[in-house]
Amino acid sequence: MALTPDFVPTPPLAPTLAPRRARRGISAALVLALGFGAVPTAPLLLASPAMARGPDSLADLADQVSDSVVNISAATTVAEKRAQGIPNLPQGTPFDDLFEEFFKRRQQQGGGGNGDEGPRQRRSNSLGSGFVIDASGIIITNNHVIADANEITVIFTDGQKLKAELIGKDAKVDVAVLRVKPEKPLKAVKFGDSEKARVGDWVMAVGNPFGLGGTVTAGIVSARNRNIDSGPYDNYIQTDAAINKGNSGGPLFNMAGEVIGINTAILSPSGGSIGIGFATPAATVTPVIEQLQKFGETRRGWLGVRIQNVDDGIAESLNLGKARGALVAGIDDKGPAKPAGMKAGDVIIRFDGRDIKESRDLPKIVASMPVGKEVPVTIMRDGKEQTLSVTLGRLPEDQQAALSTGEGKEGPAAPGKTVVQMALGMQFTRLDGATRKKYSIKDSVKGVVVSDVLAGSPAAEKGIKEGEVIVEINQEPVAQPADVPSRTKSLKDAGKKTALFLVANPAGEVRFIALTLE
Repeated sequence: MALTPDFVPTPPLAPTLAPRRARRGISAALVLALGFGAVPTAPLLLASPAMARGPDSLADLADQVSDSVVNISAATTVAEKRAQGIPNLPQGTPFDDLFEEFFKRRQQQGGGGNGDEGPRQRRSNSLGSGFVIDASGIIITNNHVIADANEITVIFTDGQKLKAELIGKDAKVDVAVLRVKPEKPLKAVKFGDSEKARVGDWVMAVGNPFGLGGTVTAGIVSARNRNIDSGPYDNYIQTDAAINKGNSGGPLFNMAGEVIGINTAILSPSGGSIGIGFATPAATVTPVIEQLQKFGETRRGWLGVRIQNVDDGIAESLNLGKARGALVAGIDDKGPAKPAGMKAGDVIIRFDGRDIKESRDLPKIVASMPVGKEVPVTIMRDGKEQTLSVTLGRLPEDQQAALSTGEGKEGPAAPGKTVVQMALGMQFTRLDGATRKKYSIKDSVKGVVVSDVLAGSPAAEKGIKEGEVIVEINQEPVAQPADVPSRTKSLKDAGKKTALFLVANPAGEVRFIALTLE
């Protein structure tokens, strides 16, 4: 299976994105067992024809909205070095003279170069979809449709083509805002309330699949709040309305003709629809679109904490009763959470009146808040509820509103930059000159520094202390803070229940410690 952005490159074909999580379907054996050979003990209740059928027709709805849906042609021109002249071919063959004459002729005709002719321009095009939200010429599409395009053309249902200006784009929710200058007002559509969409509601997708032009497909909302690991704010509407390559950026309509989502990705082994498509909800994109129109950039709220999931073991150790909320694993010294009195070990269970069921809920809610807003944050500390008042800051571009620990990967850190990761109740930073001096770590010790240990964690129970160094995990060296959560996650995904850590104290004395991954 491949998780694929559903826009059409022409040519070359765009690479598909491998899914980060395996999906498991119903086995053929199970389907057969349910369908044949079983004797029912009760009458089988079938839906009546009125219950089973969908809308009588979507023709009126299609007529109402189709002129507002556009095709997006994005052209990218890149420099490409010319091919070398005559290649290094084997000598002494009967075809020596033929090869030499062929390549000399190509050079004379401009078909090959000697490497000194400089770069030539290569142009690639991709096709996607979009829709008009303002009659003056404001158009919405996916960020990945336009990507790094040098030239964007909007094609309307009547064949009109207009050059588009990029107002702003946001990669984290995959949305872009374009502007065209029409001679007369365009037909626009409005966003609806995606929060009111229910599983089973009928929806209609309109777009440009495989570059064919305006196409209408219908289905239902298959699921809500899907996390497909494509970004920090995943909250997709899943639908079985056919969405194919080229539908990216197109609208997903409810039966009132309102846009409740932007078609963004599909799960497919071939790039074609198998009935599993994903749309970014209107509730997620509308605040971003407003900011892009107003500022040309996104200005998200920022809490300044690092968080992790609360499992049953942590819930028990923190007297939460049940697993819920987001565990604060660390506090940014310059973030708004610190002056509000938040501490590592607090569990955020409610933010601005909204329950936090799991840690991934928090970044989405915080990011949707305006900068400077004062919000109540309910935490659990020492088994008791407390409410803190936090004035949100502005999220730095390279961070998340509430950073989930142990999920990302990173390259080598820039000099002077402190990189922090969390795993198994430990917080890690780079082993550099500053940390060596702070903890008096010998120069011979290599690995990553344990900068904090969460009380009640498996690491704390096994005696790991702040200032010690993780040298190896399962006999493989670690060099960057991100190596620890990445390695432990890989082991857990492989079915391992424990990981063998090689831990050094500041003097360089090492010991093996087995930590549970549960």
